[in-house]
Amino acid sequence: MKKDRKKLLIPCYRDMDAYELPEEFAHLQAQDMSKIGFINDVVRGIKKVAVKEEPKATEAPQAEAAAPAAPEAPAEKAPEDYTGNLVVYSPHDADPLNAGVALFEAAYPNINVEVIAAGTGELCQRVVAESENPQGDVLWGGGADTLAGYTDYFAPYVCANDSVIGDAYKDANDLWIGESPLPMVIIYNKTLIDEADVPQTWEDLCNENLKGKIAYASPAKSGSAYTQLCTMLFSQPTLEEGWALVEKFIANLDGKIQDSSGNCHKLVASGEYAIGVTIEKSAVLYNDNPDIGYIYPAKNSAVPDGVALIKGCPNEENAKLFIDFVTGLECQKDQNTNWKRRPVRSDLTPEGLCELSTLDLGNYDFAYAANNKESIVEKWNDLTVG
Repeated sequence: MKKDRKKLLIPCYRDMDAYELPEEFAHLQAQDMSKIGFINDVVRGIKKVAVKEEPKATEAPQAEAAAPAAPEAPAEKAPEDYTGNLVVYSPHDADPLNAGVALFEAAYPNINVEVIAAGTGELCQRVVAESENPQGDVLWGGGADTLAGYTDYFAPYVCANDSVIGDAYKDANDLWIGESPLPMVIIYNKTLIDEADVPQTWEDLCNENLKGKIAYASPAKSGSAYTQLCTMLFSQPTLEEGWALVEKFIANLDGKIQDSSGNCHKLVASGEYAIGVTIEKSAVLYNDNPDIGYIYPAKNSAVPDGVALIKGCPNEENAKLFIDFVTGLECQKDQNTNWKRRPVRSDLTPEGLCELSTLDLGNYDFAYAANNKESIVEKWNDLTVG
């Protein structure tokens, strides 16, 4: 099926996460049977393969050759004039990922979109492995501090929405574009901790009264946890002082480190941990839960999820179109309204989220975080073992 697009397999699942499907299905776009519109999504996927273009009528030969016409400027394409394929690599959660792709497909009905979902690190390594013969076209998602370490494998592109995206949220050489800033939060269970005792700073996480009560993922396994680790390091005047803070924080974890960042907010919500370190888009899922609260710590970061054009991709025109779309008004509004993802556009006020200008944001060193990830993770591992 990878070679013959006339064949189609659509994995359908229920009461599980898309990432729990067998890895043989990783290159396929799975559908959640519990999602509203499931049948419509499946039918749309089938129609892409089943419906063929009708052959064009053969024009009758002209008796005489017409005089050459003066050249005209190429007309702007209509959405239905875009055809061909598009392969999207993405680590986004299944629901916002599928929603964004569905909107793009509705806007450009004649482009066949294939989604390959996996973790950010795995997808970046895949881009590296395929660099001699790229199979993907665009990487949608993943923290910009991770993408910054793979810019050799991305092509520069100034998107159509560049003027409303701040310089802090895009690569100086246009090799990645931020599409959703992600502030970090400390989430807490009100039944397990008094609100007066909730940490307000990274230093507060080192309070001995919290020992063993903090849910935090390994930066070696989680991109967001790596960003949180670097945010702690950069929150101090020097890196040496940053590592001293991190060492105290590790001691307060009491040997309890999660394998997945997605577990942290869930463990707090279930009452297994009093507090956790997570990303804003996970915490806002509990806005209607009276037992769960969250705060934005001082000296925070707002590293954006990014989108990047894969160098040498086979469907460059469609890839650029997709980048324009996910940074465009329609997709940014939908991702914010329905999935609580923060828009990157300066002309959109986030719905249900505070303004970034109200947060205490520190100086996050993208270049250092990207270029020193291996040594930072290695030092983290040494500290946790020691």
